[in-house]
Amino acid sequence: MSKTKLAIFGAAGYGGVEVLRFLRRHPMVEVAFLAAHTNAGKPLSEAFPHLLGFEDRVLGEADVERAMEAADVMVFALPHGAGMALVAEARAAGRKVLDFSADFRLKNVAVYEKHYGPHAAPQLLAEAVYGLPEIHRAELADAGLIAVPGCYPTGAVLALMPAVREGIVVPQSIIVDSKSGVSGAGRSKLTLTTHFCEANESVSAYSVASHRHNPEIDQELSLWGAKVHVTFSPHLIPMNRGILTTAYADLTRPMTAAEVHQIYSEAYRNEPFIRLLPIGQYPATKYALGTNYCFIGLAVDEEAGRLIAMSAIDNLGKGLAGAAVQCLNLAQGWPETLGLEDFALWP
Repeated sequence: MSKTKLAIFGAAGYGGVEVLRFLRRHPMVEVAFLAAHTNAGKPLSEAFPHLLGFEDRVLGEADVERAMEAADVMVFALPHGAGMALVAEARAAGRKVLDFSADFRLKNVAVYEKHYGPHAAPQLLAEAVYGLPEIHRAELADAGLIAVPGCYPTGAVLALMPAVREGIVVPQSIIVDSKSGVSGAGRSKLTLTTHFCEANESVSAYSVASHRHNPEIDQELSLWGAKVHVTFSPHLIPMNRGILTTAYADLTRPMTAAEVHQIYSEAYRNEPFIRLLPIGQYPATKYALGTNYCFIGLAVDEEAGRLIAMSAIDNLGKGLAGAAVQCLNLAQGWPETLGLEDFALWP
């Protein structure tokens, strides 16, 4: 059986090299084209020495026309705004696209422009499918443009979705606290806060109540009728990768942890990458390290009438590259778990 050929733009970034790692063991995909910007003309193993002997191909320029000569599916692992015109070019030629940026996640262009700046391809927003299979699986089956979700929204939405969908929490009461490893900031645009001496042995909040992922969380949690606006507080924590999310919401009626757990169990019963932990057990980022899995734990503060829902993901796995491969599998009609079934590296 012939393999689907795929191109990766931004292959020298964390997202690009992570999707390459997942796809190396994918039986249906051949990575046929690798492109980069600042590293163009160099072997990928020069940018990532651990790939020496595994991936020594020279990185090409970000040229969609050349990529389309080699591949049928385009993966754009580029910063917000950097790949908009390239995505539009690929879609105009009928190529299937997976985009890692926020450029096609938000359906409201005004909301996008408030947080990210001018949008150069608003005509593509209507066709873009938000790449969270646990909500949009049916739409992904024939998607031509897949907007891979942000890492924070993935953890937050998966922690809260069953509760919001079943109407057991007050939509206006939701508070989301997330702690992310430093790789979430990317590889190329380092700042003072991601400098080792600043981040090490320190936990810091940032962009409180103003983070660009906030409207993405709101959009997805508002799909069941009630308008949701969460209070979102992200934190930087001194580890390489992983996101631990703790979400709080007032219950609409008195409930026990067992009753809430049953709702989540039914919601996620057939989800291959959701691991719902037993009552009294809570997720840790290490459970998901290097994988496409999301671990969820639940608690109820019965005296306060409040749900506490927790999730742990790898921000580069289920929070980015792993999710992209899961979406690709669905869009191509392949088994959803192809290339993604490994458990975490431990310890």
